[in-house]
Amino acid sequence: MCLDRSMFAFAGVMILVSVVLTQFVHPAFFWFTVFVGANLLQSAFTGWCPAAIIMKKLGVKPGTAFK
Repeated sequence: MCLDRSMFAFAGVMILVSVVLTQFVHPAFFWFTVFVGANLLQSAFTGWCPAAIIMKKLGVKPGTAFK
């Protein structure tokens, strides 16, 4: 799996986890969802994403998501 698709998958999992935590643990986990969304938005404009940097260091190969 290329880096782009890995990032989409990671973001989706984080959003789903935050929704489950909000529903079953504490409503304040809503802010985790806000954080993930804000990070996705800023990375769309700046091209800088901490998770992508970590995944690159872990050996995920760069590539394009849609060919």
